[in-house]
Amino acid sequence: MAVNSPLPVAAELKPVAGIELGYAEAGIKKPNRKDVLVMKLAEGATVAGVFTKNRFCAAPVQVSKANLAAVKAGGKPIRALVVNTGNANAGTGEPGLANAQATCAEVAHLLGLDAQQVLPFSTGVILEPLPVQKIVAGLPAAIANLKADNWFNAAEAIMTTDTQPKAASLTTTVGGHTVTMTGISKGAGMIKPNMATMLGYLAFDAKVAQPVLDELVKYAADRSFNSITIDGDTSTNDSFILVATGAGSLVVDSTDSPDYIALRDAVTGISRHLAQQIIRDGEGATKFITITVEQGRDMDECRKIAYAIAHSPLVKTAFFASDPNLGRILAAIGYAGVDDLDTAKLDLYLDDVLVAKSGGRNPEYKEEDGQRVMKKAEILVRVVLARGDADATVWTCDLSHDYVSINADYRS
Repeated sequence: MAVNSPLPVAAELKPVAGIELGYAEAGIKKPNRKDVLVMKLAEGATVAGVFTKNRFCAAPVQVSKANLAAVKAGGKPIRALVVNTGNANAGTGEPGLANAQATCAEVAHLLGLDAQQVLPFSTGVILEPLPVQKIVAGLPAAIANLKADNWFNAAEAIMTTDTQPKAASLTTTVGGHTVTMTGISKGAGMIKPNMATMLGYLAFDAKVAQPVLDELVKYAADRSFNSITIDGDTSTNDSFILVATGAGSLVVDSTDSPDYIALRDAVTGISRHLAQQIIRDGEGATKFITITVEQGRDMDECRKIAYAIAHSPLVKTAFFASDPNLGRILAAIGYAGVDDLDTAKLDLYLDDVLVAKSGGRNPEYKEEDGQRVMKKAEILVRVVLARGDADATVWTCDLSHDYVSINADYRS
């Protein structure tokens, strides 16, 4: 059960003009399960993405990056996305690339496009051949039920070990223009993105120039999907895609305009919500933890410290047990790689409880106060470095017995 994350309501997920979604049950890993998703984009849409930096990046990641690069080189625009769950098509070599390309070719054939206008995505087990025949057989059904209001079904169609679909919608006003945006994401394990996370897709109906969208996707990812971790593992398939359908009245062609700033902040906000849903649904998670590092010299050192805390198995298991063994947090700060850190200036808070002051135990700290916070489902860890004005925030979860059980049984 996800931590304080209610199930999305299908009726509250808003259609976005210029994008339709269709799904199918292709039996890729298990029968009677949505496992293929097609997204069809209207003419005039622009698409931008960020992807995993794992050197074993999956075949669909390689194909998607190449197809996006072709657009920038003057090729035809992206007009469709296709996603399968149940198989990652990673660690599959040349046959895997051929299968990803064959999937694109079949989608293109059915929609009257060129294969290069299709972006493929996969998620599931690594090092297993992609059952491309099953995917191809399921594509006609997915395309037959293309609808603008299929977002909830789309969120279900990209799940793996997720306990619930993840989706969000927002309607906002930018420069007097109404903008509608809806997104979905998936992920529950193998989450420490080096770009975004397992899979995330966000569409909105503004018209955005390609260079502007390229900048926007990086900005939003760094402040949302790039600031979460469940277990410190960076997946082979991580992808986060923005689609500006161009079907609305807002036009943004420069990053210098006030409209861009407003749109950027709205996109970042909904991206953060989608990313946090992944942490709340982390494999075996019982607690949602926000780690904020303040008054650092730069964002990089703040993120190093935040991730050191978030990745520590000792810290994460202490949170699971509600054990205020908070010296583990200080130890993680100390090995984070900030070599000139003056620990004598550092303060550590657990919610509103000052645990460590000037690098040592706060004389007024009582363990029962720490335990009171540790028992909560939502916890804030604040580290104050007192050496600058930079800050960074990372979201994570605890580490429970169920995480081990889920991953020990993942392929069954």
